[in-house]
Amino acid sequence: MSLPDAHWSLSQSPSLVESKNSLDLMEIMGNLSYDDGNETFPDYDAAPCHNQYCLFFQHVAPPFLAVTCAMAALGAGALLVALTKWPRVWGWPQSRVLVAQLAVGTGVFAALLPLVAVGIKQGWQLGAGLCKLTHLLWHWSLFAQGLLVGSSFCSTAWCRWDPRNQRLAVALWAGALLLAMPAALASGTVAAPETSCIRRSVDILSPAYLLHLALCVCLFVLLPVVLLLATLAVPQLRVGWEPGTGASWLFFALWMPYGVGLVVDFLLHARLLQPTCGTFEHFDYMLGLSEGLGVLHCCLGPTALLAVRLCHRQASISGNC
Repeated sequence: MSLPDAHWSLSQSPSLVESKNSLDLMEIMGNLSYDDGNETFPDYDAAPCHNQYCLFFQHVAPPFLAVTCAMAALGAGALLVALTKWPRVWGWPQSRVLVAQLAVGTGVFAALLPLVAVGIKQGWQLGAGLCKLTHLLWHWSLFAQGLLVGSSFCSTAWCRWDPRNQRLAVALWAGALLLAMPAALASGTVAAPETSCIRRSVDILSPAYLLHLALCVCLFVLLPVVLLLATLAVPQLRVGWEPGTGASWLFFALWMPYGVGLVVDFLLHARLLQPTCGTFEHFDYMLGLSEGLGVLHCCLGPTALLAVRLCHRQASISGNC
C-alpha cells in the first residue's frame, strides 16, 4: 500500500488475496482484520491475518506530508535564492539550467502534498476529475525529475541555455507528461465509508496500469542501473564528474526501493508469488515506507544540491571544504 494511496486504495491493497468468496478490505475497514466468525478469510496456515497498516497510515501520513511539504518549501526557496545570488558557482553536472528545472519539478511535487494529506485525513471531496489530475501532476513531476537527472549523465546536456537546450527541455517535459498519462488513466475514486482517490482503480492486469507499472520500473530501477553500469564501463563518461555529482542522483537512490516494491506488489496481485500471512501483515508497511522514502526527495534533493554548491563555493574561497 503506497504512501499517497494507503487510505485511498484500501480496496486495492496488495495484502488482500482473494479466495473463492473474496473479501473486500473496504468491508472490514472497521477492524482491519479477518476474524474467525462468519467471514471467509484466506487460509494462511489456518490462522486469521491481521493487517493494521491502514489505521497506522491514517495517523502518521498527514503530519509526515505536512512536515515534508514545509521542509521542501524552505529547501526550494533557499535553492532559488542561491541560483540567483551565486550564478557562477553552478557548473556541470549541477548546472544552473538543470538545477532550476529540478527545483520546478520538486516544487510541483511538494505543492500536491497538502492536497494528498487532506485526502487521507478527511476523504477525497474534489471529484474523480481532480483525482486523476492530481495523479497526473504527481507523476509528471516525478518522471520529469528522473529524466532530468538521467540526462545530466551526459556532460554536455545542460552546459548552457541555447536553442538546442531549450528544445531539449520542452521535449523532456512534454515526454514526462506523456509518460504520466497511464497513471491518470489507472487512477480514480471509489466509494467507501468515505470517498477515496486511489492510484489503481482498475484491474491489476489492465493495460493502463501495466503500462504505468512498466514506466515506473524503467525510470526508478532500470534507468539508474543502466546509467551506472555505463558510467563504470566507459571511462570517457566519467570525465568531469565531481564528488558532488551524486547529489542529483539522490532522486534515484530514494525512489528505487519503491520501484522494486511495485514489482513485488504486482507479483502478489497476479498470484505469481504465493503470499503468506506474514506477507499480508507486513508488505503494506514495506511498500508505504519505500514510498515515504521517495517522497523525501522533494526536501532532501534541494538541500543536497544547495549544500554541495555552498561547499564548493567555500572551497574555492578557502581552499578546502
